[in-house]
Amino acid sequence: MIDEPFSAGPSFLHTLDPRFRLVMATIFSLTVALARRPETALAGLFCAALLLGLSRPPVPPLMRRTAAVSMFLFFLWAVVPLTMPGETLTAIGPLTVSREGVALVWLVTLKANAIFFAFLALVATMDSATIGQALDRLGAPPRLVFLFLFTYRYLHVLTGEWQRLLTAAKLRGFIPRTNMHTYRTLGFLFGMVLVRAFDRSERVYQAMLLRGFTGRFRTVRRFAARSRDAAAAACFLGLTAGLLTVEFMGMGAASV
Repeated sequence: MIDEPFSAGPSFLHTLDPRFRLVMATIFSLTVALARRPETALAGLFCAALLLGLSRPPVPPLMRRTAAVSMFLFFLWAVVPLTMPGETLTAIGPLTVSREGVALVWLVTLKANAIFFAFLALVATMDSATIGQALDRLGAPPRLVFLFLFTYRYLHVLTGEWQRLLTAAKLRGFIPRTNMHTYRTLGFLFGMVLVRAFDRSERVYQAMLLRGFTGRFRTVRRFAARSRDAAAAACFLGLTAGLLTVEFMGMGAASV
């Protein structure tokens, strides 16, 4: 199955109602994503880092996931300041670094890390089945919940199928290179994975229909909001209101 190293833990965030956590993560992400001022994004990053600390995540998987995000941001830092037109900040040989490019990448870096940390703290602390059930309780379209749960359930199956086909090809002398034979072979293997996935999905769906499946998962688990959930939601809404205040006060001061 897909690794979920943050889903089990003794932290306070793990005990909150999953529905509240999904809503809070969505509101926070939208607030930070729509921010135009670095001060707002920096405040959001500080709040998200605080939430992440409260979730008490295991360090090794946290570092691996942070490194993956950092690689993408490093690519932006290497490209955007050199290609975005604007006031020249410095020159590196024939290349110029624009002030606008640096400002843009700095803002994107703050936003990306803030949203990433918030989702690690609020969403990654749930297993995928709990996320699907919370989405269903929040009124998400049943087809979306169905697609999410089955994608999670069978993604590792498709990955295993691809690895078996690739291993079989290598045992028959296939050596990946940068030529048309390699591209054609990989295309055939990918097509076989799709065909087998479609065949498996038909068989699984027919088996589910025979067991009374009507298009919606039924569960005996019930979510119950408690006083701690309401208190956490109130604190989080206050935090979001503070971010909005920082954003709009800064915009008002800039306009004056």
